[in-house]
Amino acid sequence: MYVGFIGLGVMGQPMAVNLARAGTPLLVWNRSTDRCAPVREAGAEVAASAAEVFERAGTVFLMLADEAAVDAVLDRGGPGFAARVAGRTVVHMGTTSAAYSCGLQDDVRAAGGRYAEAPVSGSRVPAERGELVGMLAGDDEAVAAVRPLLAPLCRETFGCGAVPGALLMKFSVNLFLITVVTGLAEAFHFADRHGLDQRLLRDVLDAGPMASPVSRMKAPKLLERDFTVQAAAADVLKNNRLIAEAARRAGLASPLLDACHALYDETVTRGHGGEDMVAVLRALEARTTGGTG
Repeated sequence: MYVGFIGLGVMGQPMAVNLARAGTPLLVWNRSTDRCAPVREAGAEVAASAAEVFERAGTVFLMLADEAAVDAVLDRGGPGFAARVAGRTVVHMGTTSAAYSCGLQDDVRAAGGRYAEAPVSGSRVPAERGELVGMLAGDDEAVAAVRPLLAPLCRETFGCGAVPGALLMKFSVNLFLITVVTGLAEAFHFADRHGLDQRLLRDVLDAGPMASPVSRMKAPKLLERDFTVQAAAADVLKNNRLIAEAARRAGLASPLLDACHALYDETVTRGHGGEDMVAVLRALEARTTGGTG
């Protein structure tokens, strides 16, 4: 039986390509049909509708932008929902609230389906290279079925217990990522405004104990003011909001996250939501120049 994949965005498209290249019998669908061409060339079959994917696939990956998109594809609350999920494994790979994921699991189970969370850590380049880090949560049966399918996508996959453990783990990872990249952008801004050679800053960082794959990917972008998207600022803002909401529900303080939230909100408001997350530099510059940067 086919494996289904719905949602061929910045992350979903290279993930689906890697599944197809690995020989997975893959059936894909995307609302914008032009996104399907590279996946078809890699060996996948393109369905005419989301409903067709569920008709023909036993396991369906959903890599969708938000909760509304997931509900629409599943026809959740509509007459087609039960028929789509009954007897199938629904794999939620997107980033939504933990509460939403728990509710979706309940509905899928009630309709006779299985459910797993499988969010990933990494941006477009690791997705293209099949070097994402997977986090997997759900019933033992669902997790066992999904884990081998993640091998072409992830260099490592970690079991995170029951739903919503995988999403909460991703929130923890993304909290660290957001604060690290924002701090890196602020360091480059500080060096720039003090007349320092930013190439030298990059070299010093690379030589020291704070160097990481993240700094080595993002520092050159800051140096060259290359805002082409790997992880969009608008998506970072959405992630930031979800993490902040989870922190509030648990009664947790999140001062660094809150500062980043304000900066990414300013970045998006200024029209840079479609640029890479290092475009937070623009918000820092605007604050320095009194809102004119």
